[in-house]
Amino acid sequence: MSKRVAFITGAGRGMGREIARTLASKSMNIVVTDVNLENAQETVSILKEEGAEAVAVYCDVTKLESVQEAVATALTHFEKIDVLVNNAGWDKVEPFLKSEPSTWKAIIDINLMGQIHTSKEILPVMIENGYGKVINISSDSARVGSSGEAVYSAAKGGIVAFTKTLAREMARHKINVNCIAPGPADTPLFKEIGETNEKLVASLEKAIPFRRLAQPSDIANAVAFLASDEAEYITGQTLSVSGGLTMV
Repeated sequence: MSKRVAFITGAGRGMGREIARTLASKSMNIVVTDVNLENAQETVSILKEEGAEAVAVYCDVTKLESVQEAVATALTHFEKIDVLVNNAGWDKVEPFLKSEPSTWKAIIDINLMGQIHTSKEILPVMIENGYGKVINISSDSARVGSSGEAVYSAAKGGIVAFTKTLAREMARHKINVNCIAPGPADTPLFKEIGETNEKLVASLEKAIPFRRLAQPSDIANAVAFLASDEAEYITGQTLSVSGGLTMV
C-alpha cells in the first residue's frame, strides 16, 4: 500500500512544523502548506534531512482560490490526500472593546474560514479515494473562554461545532473528523504574545497542573493518534491537550 499523504496548513513553523515532522516519522508523505513559502520550504528541508518525502506549497487559507490551487498542486505531486490537518491560526490578544473590525475579520478568516475552505476542497478527494482523516485544531478557549481573546474564542468554538457536523455528514463515507483543543503552547505565536505580557505567561504556567506550557510535540503526538488507524472508531470528538488546565 502506498504511503498516506498528509496536507498540513500553517506547517512553516511552530506547531505545524512539529506536526509535519511527527506524521513524517509515521511514514507519511507531507504537503507542507503555509502563507510564508520560505518557512514551508525550510520545513521541507528538515523533513527531507530526516528521510521523509515532502513538498512545500503556498496556501493562503483565507482565500478559497488559493486553497484550490494548493490542493491541485498537492494532488499533482502525490495523487491523493489521506489526512488533513487544519493547523493554520492567528490571534491578537486585547480586550474586546479595544479591538477593531479589521482584527475580527482576520481572526475569523484565518482560524475558522480557513478550515472551512480546506474541508470544502479536500473532503471530496477523500470521499473519492474511500479514506480520510481530518484533524481540526481548535483551542481550549473555545470551551471555557479566554480573557483578551473574545473573537478568537468564538472562531475556535465555531471549529468545534463545524467538526461535529462534518463528522456526522462524513460518517457514511467512513471519514473521521476530530478536533484537538490545545491549551497554551510554547510556539512562536505564543512567544509573540508573551513578549508583551509576561504576567500572562507566568499566570498560565501557575494555573496549569503540570506547571508548564504545552510543547509542540505534545500537540503533534495527539494529531498523530487521531490520524492513525488505531483511531478509526473515533469521530466528532474534541480532545483537550492542555496539561489539565481544562478538564471537561
